[in-house]
Amino acid sequence: MKIRTGFDIAFDSSQPTPMILMLSVHPSRMPDVLTPHVIRLDPPVPAHEYRDRFDNICHRILAPPGRIAMSASFVVQDSGEPDEYAPGARQIPVQDLPDDVLVFLLGSRYCDTDKLAQTAWNLFGSTPEGWARVQAIVDYTHNRIRFDYMRADATRSAHDGHTQQEGVCRDFAHLAVTLCRCMNIPARYCTGYLGDIGVPAVPDPMDFSAWFEVFLEGPEGPRWYTFDARHNRPRIGRIVMARGRDATDVAITTNFGFQSLARFDVHTDEVF
Repeated sequence: MKIRTGFDIAFDSSQPTPMILMLSVHPSRMPDVLTPHVIRLDPPVPAHEYRDRFDNICHRILAPPGRIAMSASFVVQDSGEPDEYAPGARQIPVQDLPDDVLVFLLGSRYCDTDKLAQTAWNLFGSTPEGWARVQAIVDYTHNRIRFDYMRADATRSAHDGHTQQEGVCRDFAHLAVTLCRCMNIPARYCTGYLGDIGVPAVPDPMDFSAWFEVFLEGPEGPRWYTFDARHNRPRIGRIVMARGRDATDVAITTNFGFQSLARFDVHTDEVF
């Protein structure tokens, strides 16, 4: 399967504004990119590329006063297979986890484990460990939060989402990640492209989306598995852009000064 995807985003600035852009496909998917993967900046300001602590590709720019636009369009090869299903994957004891995985057990800006630990153990302490426990958390989160674009809140934490029972895809991911961490299951937040491929058309289609991954012992050894509390079903055509502890680590743009969003268009479509 081939997927054409990309974006066209613009901001207005009243003064020179430093920015971090996390708009590239994640290095793990770069081998699947079939056409040039170029982020175009208008006006064409210098961009410095670097990798962050989670191996995400980042670009630093200084946006000039006025409007700056950033765009890209490229084709990605995809297996066309849905998210892997491994019901026999087991939970790994904390003492046996790799060192670099431990950070995904800790609380973070939006994943306030200290506020949800008791709730998590009350809800899931008697569930079977491993895949079944993660799926129970996903089921609970999917039913707990009501999806509503108009109720997006950039300051909403997992505990807030659990209390308010509304939000967008990032709130589903934050709550599920937090509940997993509370149960000693390493979980990391993901953002990327997810078009409505292989599913019926919906009035609120997704292109940029958030999901999460958990670290379990599968048939072929320890690895990360994909889960999606927003949709709660295996999906086709995920293209990961960034991974981290929560949305703080994977914001597609971060600005160090006031800017207003002038345009935000994303496309993800299967190429026939």
